[in-house]
Amino acid sequence: MLSLDAPELYYLANFRKALAWLDTHHRELMDDTERAFVADFPQLPLPSQALLVRLVMRKGIHFRASKLRYAEIGDIPTAAEPLLELGLLIDCAALSFDELGALLLKDELAAHFAADLPRGTLKKSEVLDHLRELHTEPRSLADWCPNMEERLLSLAIGPLCDRLRLMFFGNLAQDWSEFVLADLGIFRYEQVPITPGSRGFRHRQDVDDYLHLRACREAFEVGMPVTEVLQHLGDFSSDSPHIGERHQRLLLQLAQHLERAGELDSALALYRDTRAVGSRQRQIRVLERLGQDAEALTLAEQVIAAPHNAEEAQLAERARTRLRKRLRLPPAAKAAKLNEDRIDLRLPRAASVELAVAMHLAEPDAPVHYVENTLICGLFGLLCWEAIFAPLPGAFFHPFHTGPVDLHRADFHARRAPLFAACLARLEDGSYIEAIRRTHAEKFGIQSPFVFWELLDTERLEQALTCLPPAHLGAWFRRLLADIRENRAGMPDLIQFWPAEGRYRMIEVKGPGDRLQDNQKRWLAFCAEHGMPVSVCYVEWSD
Repeated sequence: MLSLDAPELYYLANFRKALAWLDTHHRELMDDTERAFVADFPQLPLPSQALLVRLVMRKGIHFRASKLRYAEIGDIPTAAEPLLELGLLIDCAALSFDELGALLLKDELAAHFAADLPRGTLKKSEVLDHLRELHTEPRSLADWCPNMEERLLSLAIGPLCDRLRLMFFGNLAQDWSEFVLADLGIFRYEQVPITPGSRGFRHRQDVDDYLHLRACREAFEVGMPVTEVLQHLGDFSSDSPHIGERHQRLLLQLAQHLERAGELDSALALYRDTRAVGSRQRQIRVLERLGQDAEALTLAEQVIAAPHNAEEAQLAERARTRLRKRLRLPPAAKAAKLNEDRIDLRLPRAASVELAVAMHLAEPDAPVHYVENTLICGLFGLLCWEAIFAPLPGAFFHPFHTGPVDLHRADFHARRAPLFAACLARLEDGSYIEAIRRTHAEKFGIQSPFVFWELLDTERLEQALTCLPPAHLGAWFRRLLADIRENRAGMPDLIQFWPAEGRYRMIEVKGPGDRLQDNQKRWLAFCAEHGMPVSVCYVEWSD
């Protein structure tokens, strides 16, 4: 007798947990059809439940019955019958030729369409390309292949399950396999208390708006002209910060497409309609291409006076220099040029230039680690764990979050300012060392947007706590909080510790022909401003 507790039905047990979660936390967001499915699904025979979940988790919606073999389900036709009666599965669905091509092997296509194919050996893609032009009308599998003894089962509730998945995860990037990975212990997640106010969507309209934006983006990605996408988008607005940000990013993407296509006036108008970070810099470039240098300069000056982030300020400074020169205006005052502490090395050729430098510079009492962006971010994540995983409304709404949903939103820090202030205060009273050690021990292996556990073992952690001054940690952490999306990248590749002396240096490595990127220059300038020891190592191969 099949039991829900059977280990082989782990996927079904987890799917039912998700439905129960949705019924508890999102019931008022569902329509009558969705509520009925959540209520009726557990009443189905267990093999039928298992078969439906198996199909929901597979790619596509059409399945050849002969290819469905699951030992725990047993006889597929028997399990499918209740699903067919309820309309959850359908028989004999019409297939486009592309859908047929996805179901059949090349030899099967060649056998059923031999009369339409040229002689010779063809790849499957060539077979499909040749036949596609000849067969444009959808047909059932029996009509496409009358000599094939095969039953087709098609999932009729794909959109419903997608909507439930969206309500649960708050996005459609995650899928039900998250349950499997968590159940197997592959991924572990911080358990954040979930309250009725802590969910991705507050109203049914939020769900509809998310799906509308997704449909518009998908239409654009398959070739719909921007003007038609905008018409389909309509007079869109949302009071949800999460959805509003997605809307702004879509407008930016559409404007960039217009700019690349040379439709500069339309691109400029659309850039002006979006508040997405990066739109002002693109406006400056479009104005330059339109020959409107004076207006471009005015916008560059506005950006410099109140930049969204350091990258925007850096690009606007360059634009100002360029524009003032073209307009025959005196140059603006330049920031002090970065004086690099430079290391030049000639080393035997190696697969990794960073590891080659690390091995060359390492000493018995001064190890060198390849850390790039992981060490500073990891220490920040450990010290500020409570603030990062604070159960704020809209930050966490299911048990499988790697980090808060609003991590990259402009108000991420502001919403948690007192919590972060309390964490950073530990750097001043000296309690930060014990706090970081405790979090490292208690949370080791739990998913985090900042901590990469495999690169932050106990030995490396202790060296960092011994050698990195709390003032430097505080400066790095505050810079991270100023713009997490931009500032969590660009940090130096290597760090060298002298534990006996309690000091360190960071090293950015550049191989032959490589040069500093903008985000790296910003980090180097920041370190120099705060008296942090950092060098740039330029490598040439000796062979």
